[in-house]
Amino acid sequence: MNRLKKTKTASILAICLLLTAGTFMSGQKTVEAIVVVVNQDIITLSQYKAIYDATHAALQASVPPEEFQDVWQIRKKQLMDTIITNSLLLQEARKMGLNVSEQMRMTIDRIKEENNLETDGDLIRALQQQGMTYDQFRKQLEEDMLRQALVYSEVDRIIVIDDSDYVDYYKKHPEEFVEPAVYQIRAIYISGGTLSEEGLNSKKSEIDARLAAGEVFATVAGEMTEGPGKENGGDLGTLKSGEMAKELEDAVRDLEAGQTAAWLEFREGWWRLYLEEITPNQLKSFEDSRQAIEQKLMAQQRDIKLEEYMIKLKERSYIKILVPNPEDLF
Repeated sequence: MNRLKKTKTASILAICLLLTAGTFMSGQKTVEAIVVVVNQDIITLSQYKAIYDATHAALQASVPPEEFQDVWQIRKKQLMDTIITNSLLLQEARKMGLNVSEQMRMTIDRIKEENNLETDGDLIRALQQQGMTYDQFRKQLEEDMLRQALVYSEVDRIIVIDDSDYVDYYKKHPEEFVEPAVYQIRAIYISGGTLSEEGLNSKKSEIDARLAAGEVFATVAGEMTEGPGKENGGDLGTLKSGEMAKELEDAVRDLEAGQTAAWLEFREGWWRLYLEEITPNQLKSFEDSRQAIEQKLMAQQRDIKLEEYMIKLKERSYIKILVPNPEDLF
C-alpha cells in the first residue's frame, strides 16, 4: 500500500492540526471548559489541548533535538494568540465569501503526485494511517487556504516595494548573496582498523613516495585507496563550502588546485586529499539575487502589514479569554 512520504506527511499534519481550532480529541480525558470565545466561535479545553499536543508533536518532528525546548517554549507562549488569530482570519474569509475550491483541487492533486498516490482511495488510506479521515483533511485544508486567501487579499496585495529598496538591500547585505566555493576533490583513504600501526605507516609511506615521485594522484588513489571513488581514482565529486565535513574542508581550504594535503585522521581512518579544482566563492549579480531579495522584503512587509491588520481586526471583534493558562488544567 502506498504511504505518504514523511516530509510530506509532516506538512499535511501541520495544515490539519496546527491551523485549526481543533477537531481531534486527546486520548486523555480532560474536564471540559470554554477556554476562549472569539466572536461566534468557542474554543474548548479539549480543542485547545488537541492543538497543544499537535503543535508539540509537529515541532518534535521538524526541529533538531538540541533546539526543541527553546522553540517549544516560544511556541507554547504564542499558542493562545495563534488560535485567536486563526479563528478571526477564518471568520473574516467566510464573511467575504472567498472560494478556494480550485486551489484545493490543485493542492490535493499535487500531494497525490508527490507521494505516488494514484487515486483518492490511496490518499484516504494514507491519511487513515496518520489517524485522520479524508473529510477532516479536506475541511482543515480548506480552512488553511481560506486564511491564506484572506491574507493575500487584505495584506499582500497592498504591499508595494520600490526597485530602489531591492538595490539598497543588495548593497547592505552582500554576505547573503555569496556563492560558496566549490571544491573538486580526490582522496586516498586507509582504514585505521585493517592494519597494524607498522602496516599503516608502511602503506602511508608507500603512497607518499609514489606521489613524491610524480605519479598522478588519481592513479595512486585507484590502486591504493580503501574508500569511496576507488573505481574513479578516488574522486569524491564536487563539494560546496559549508556542505562538506568541517575536517575535510579545513584540510583543503588553503590548498591551490593541484596540491595535496597532509595526512588527516578522520572517521576511523586516514585521508590524503588532493584538490583537483576550485571555484572560489563569488558575489552573485544583482539580477541573480533579485528574486531572493524580493521574497525576503515581501516576507518582512507581510509580517508588518499582517500585524497591523490583526490589530484592527481584533479591535472590532469580541474576544474573551476565560482560561488564561489552559495547560494548568491538562
